[in-house]
Amino acid sequence: MAERITRFEEITKDYDVVLCDVWGVLHNGVDAFAEASDALAAARMRGASVVLITNSPRPTPGVIAQLRLIGVPDEAYDRIVTSGDVTRKLIAEGPKKVFLLGPERDGPLLDGLDIERADAAEATSIVCSGFFDDERETPETYRDMLAAFIARGAPMICANPDLVVERGTRIIPCAGAIAQLYERMGGETRIAGKPHAPIYEAALSLAADLRGAPADKARVIAIGDGMVTDVRGALDHGLDLLYISGGIHAADYAENGRVNEVLLSAFLTKHNAHARYWMPRLA
Repeated sequence: MAERITRFEEITKDYDVVLCDVWGVLHNGVDAFAEASDALAAARMRGASVVLITNSPRPTPGVIAQLRLIGVPDEAYDRIVTSGDVTRKLIAEGPKKVFLLGPERDGPLLDGLDIERADAAEATSIVCSGFFDDERETPETYRDMLAAFIARGAPMICANPDLVVERGTRIIPCAGAIAQLYERMGGETRIAGKPHAPIYEAALSLAADLRGAPADKARVIAIGDGMVTDVRGALDHGLDLLYISGGIHAADYAENGRVNEVLLSAFLTKHNAHARYWMPRLA
């Protein structure tokens, strides 16, 4: 079982680099978690480099603006790498007629690339950043559209591999859930965000630039709450993991609003998730 800690400062002396998830750790899409930002800012003051690593489909400038709007201070981090950042390379290398499945606010994902936006009937690839209406739709909403893309061999480039996120007190589906259905239907998906290698390589490269040398992986800790993204990504890349239990999986092991440690241990074991530490919320 992972070791429970009360404060992040208990372990920061052991790490030079912190790769921290955003949605579910620093905010829930509506409210910022002030103690989490304070904990990262304090780690920076002690000499750690903090790189936020998020599956947001927006390139970094859009995420910075969003964090400021929600109330996450700039002092909480040094750099950000987003799934949108690393997915742009996949889009640039893919078929040139692109259909964007997702809200128009994600349009900057395509800005400046040598591609042509097309409607669903003419596109030769589908870039999925999310749902048109994630309050009402499910992946099944798009089954007929996806089947038509698969029939003509179009790949799906998924810009946000998350299956779900918190939005306030609700759980909202993400682009990863559509990509999962696409694969199940026989379609090809291309993904660069968590848990895949490109986003971790980019994050560690940013950390190396900050520190003037590549980080010793033994002194890098990842923080996150998503089992198939944050947890799997950190462990697959040989990083220590601080698991945040109060995120999207909380209902799996909570009783009367508190973590049942026996249920949590069983949950982590079931998912082969060997976290080094855990805490309910980053503080």
